[in-house]
Amino acid sequence: MPTRTTAAVLPAPGAAFELTGLELSEPGPGEALIELAATGICHTDLSVAASGIDPERGVVLGHEGAGTVLELGAGVAHLAVGDHVILSYAHCDSCAACEGGRPAYCHTSFGLNFAGRRLDGTTALRTAAGEPVGSHFFGQSSFARHAVVNASSAVPVDARREELAVLAPLGCSVQTGAGTLLRALAPAAGLSVAIFGAGAVGLSALIAAPVAEAGPVYVVEPDPARRELALELGAAEAIDPGEGNPARALRKLTGGGAGIAIDTVGSAEVIGAALASLRSPGRCATLALRTASNPVEIDQRTLLFGRSLEGVIEGDTVPAEFLPLLVGLWRQGRLPLERLIRTYPFEEISRACEDARSGATIKPVLTFGAPDEVER
Repeated sequence: MPTRTTAAVLPAPGAAFELTGLELSEPGPGEALIELAATGICHTDLSVAASGIDPERGVVLGHEGAGTVLELGAGVAHLAVGDHVILSYAHCDSCAACEGGRPAYCHTSFGLNFAGRRLDGTTALRTAAGEPVGSHFFGQSSFARHAVVNASSAVPVDARREELAVLAPLGCSVQTGAGTLLRALAPAAGLSVAIFGAGAVGLSALIAAPVAEAGPVYVVEPDPARRELALELGAAEAIDPGEGNPARALRKLTGGGAGIAIDTVGSAEVIGAALASLRSPGRCATLALRTASNPVEIDQRTLLFGRSLEGVIEGDTVPAEFLPLLVGLWRQGRLPLERLIRTYPFEEISRACEDARSGATIKPVLTFGAPDEVER
């Protein structure tokens, strides 16, 4: 029988989210029914909300969910009913990228994460009148009290339900920032790091730096409150790009350039500054995902003498391995996630999104309160 739930539906590109009662189908093969405890709001959600997925029908977004497994579809072996899980991106587990340990670059990633439906074209969500509503965003569509998710996106973790509001952002923004530093770039101990942008992704990279024994770490950020927070979280310097050329400042501070640079903004100006801040050799990773065309022109000479620019998705991690590691670091007090988040009741999703857009909140997390009685 379908599950009755409440979801924040995006009825059209650029519209406000509408809390709507929906019917959720039973989990099919390779799927799980999750009761959400919390879900983060990511700038990818906001970008897609502005551009839409399917203008002909509504969609439920959300891709930093955490909750409890209520039911399993056929063929799901790594989960059990009652597990607490963090939800991340979906991947096929069978293509060359997945089998090679790099599921962030799954060959069916777009269909699994951005189509607003299953690969077979069906959706798990319908209105009471039977009209389809887009589901399976990042394999989950977690802006809802319940979700039928692609089981590949669900990672069981040792956590109490009340801890999931802190841990939900691990599934995307924290994994992206921390994973880029700890996995994709993996700097040698003592290597200097420049982080451009002190949002959730950039600050996640910053708080992961001591784990990698990297540093000193320099943060470039125009917002004074975020620069102050970066300093509190361990940055050696927080640079205001409005006061001059940040690349020149970084080369002076580091005595020739940073060993690695992380761009979390994605603009041509910031990518250029990040590359220009590198020593030789040096590596720059760009992380920001923009939904529209985003051409960037680079002077080829910048890449000579061992400098490189690479794109990184989701920290280039394997969530099933990396997310439990992050939970362990948080438990040890080595990953102060609480400094980044602010919680909002699910019903205040519009306010939470506005605070994310304005920068008033670094990482908004929606909470769903006590578990519901599941209606069938």
